[in-house]
Amino acid sequence: MIEDARFEDGVEASLNVGAQDADNLQIMSALVQDSVFPSAEMRFVASEGRFAVLLNRFRWEDGDKRAPERVQSLLHFTEVSNVSSQGIDRADKDMILSILSVEFEPTEAPSGHVIMTLAGDGAIRLDVEALDVTLKDVTRPYVAPSKKTPNHEE
Repeated sequence: MIEDARFEDGVEASLNVGAQDADNLQIMSALVQDSVFPSAEMRFVASEGRFAVLLNRFRWEDGDKRAPERVQSLLHFTEVSNVSSQGIDRADKDMILSILSVEFEPTEAPSGHVIMTLAGDGAIRLDVEALDVTLKDVTRPYVAPSKKTPNHEE
């Protein structure tokens, strides 16, 4: 018997994905491209080997279905032994950063470096013992304040 679609089936679920290899990280990189966040929203807890960023993520997965949306998302890395950055003034807590890409550069397997390339020549490098990343939406989507889709053709 074929069952009719129900209203509940159409409800959008929040994003909650993980990556433990470079291929999956490429997918996650596409999802966080053009995310923006103030520098104050980054945290490294060295004693626990965790690094997290609270992002205002552009919802690329929605395509052209409606007005451009953003959602707050937590990008979380484990197995982190060190964090370094360039082009970021950590004293300026209001500095807004924008992610262009997130890539994994292997060293001695399974270790490597996660490189978060930022707009304006900034970068964050995480030294990781193994790649273990999660991306989870933590708020409901909202209309992007610019009401525009980011454009990379300039």
